[in-house]
Amino acid sequence: MIELGKIQKLMVKRITSIGAFLNTEESKTDEDILLPKKEVPKDISPGDILEVFVYKDSQNRMISTTKSPRIALGEVGMLRVVDTTRIGAFLDWGLEKDLFLPFKEQTQKLERGREYLIGLYIDKSQRLCGTMKVRDFLVSDSPYKENDWAKGIIYSINDEFGAFVAVDNRYEGLIPRRELVGVHVIGDEVDVRITNVKEDGKLDLSLRDMAHREIDRDIGRIIDKARRGGGTLYLNDYSPPEVIRKELSMSKSAFKKAVGRLLKEGRIEFIENGIRLKTL
Repeated sequence: MIELGKIQKLMVKRITSIGAFLNTEESKTDEDILLPKKEVPKDISPGDILEVFVYKDSQNRMISTTKSPRIALGEVGMLRVVDTTRIGAFLDWGLEKDLFLPFKEQTQKLERGREYLIGLYIDKSQRLCGTMKVRDFLVSDSPYKENDWAKGIIYSINDEFGAFVAVDNRYEGLIPRRELVGVHVIGDEVDVRITNVKEDGKLDLSLRDMAHREIDRDIGRIIDKARRGGGTLYLNDYSPPEVIRKELSMSKSAFKKAVGRLLKEGRIEFIENGIRLKTL
């Protein structure tokens, strides 16, 4: 069976003036599909096997090509917008005929010339179309483990949950809101660290390395301790390491790094024998 939207191996059944007609090896029907003459390899003969991609031409007929599209059926990838219309947009996916992205499958306003994360599906009319609603294309069987680094594309941002990421354009991940450092928009490529692999295989992600997370944790402990002391904490760079560890469960080195960050951010001030929060 010839499969629309997939790269597959088909047999040359006959050769004509307009190209080669292909089908599966076991096919006994005359429903062969055309490989245009300009793409037919030299010295090809009936019975030879070719690897092709199957899509539909402008007249909605099945056709094949030896070119490889940027995405195949069920896959996700970054595609460039070449035109926008009232009914949808057209995308460059590496083939002569641009890929149609229906308006209802768009999740944001598109700009010509810009790339967006797109999934390839077959619509109700049996046409190959693009969609920006890529969550259902992503899987949760990644090879990653905690503290591995990967690349991903932000495909959705939720003010409550954070940024949803397609890791390697294949795996589902989330940067929780507390981890979403800086300003980000849909389509951003990000380097992410896997902080947790959930039981269902979905990935929790961070834009920061472990050192930043540890400093954030230590800052939280210092601020909490100071607030419980009315905004004042009687510890500083000269406090004995054992006292700091007893009060805050952290090393003196970690304490100094966290205090340095708080001072740089203007959140504390030094007082005699300690620090004071500028705002409670």
